[in-house]
Amino acid sequence: MSTIAARFSATPRSTKLSLSGLAVGVLGLVVQWIADPAEFPGFPPGIVFIAVCAALVVAASGRWWAPVFSVLISLWILLGGLAAGMLTANLLSGDAGTVAGNVVMSLGLAVAAVAGVVAMLAARRARA
Repeated sequence: MSTIAARFSATPRSTKLSLSGLAVGVLGLVVQWIADPAEFPGFPPGIVFIAVCAALVVAASGRWWAPVFSVLISLWILLGGLAAGMLTANLLSGDAGTVAGNVVMSLGLAVAAVAGVVAMLAARRARA
């Protein structure tokens, strides 16, 4: 078994839930991309950012702080989107695909953030 696969199989359930939330966030971005390709010149960069952070979580698994990357990317996209007004605008869009994609993305990233915090707290307590 490879090192990454071994680390992932030993990863706590809450960290895996956080990674699953990131995957749902990517799915939401794909839905948005399909609904309005002109919105994303080329390829949605959010997919790359989320994938890199997920890879960092897996690479750092075994350390209590590994899910921090899930939390940071999730909050960056959600809170940054709200602060910039883009998330709200997309949720109020007349395009059903854009709205659905944003709902899926937001729910997935919210789960990733909460599960990441829970995973870090549980791992930190287990160390003490």
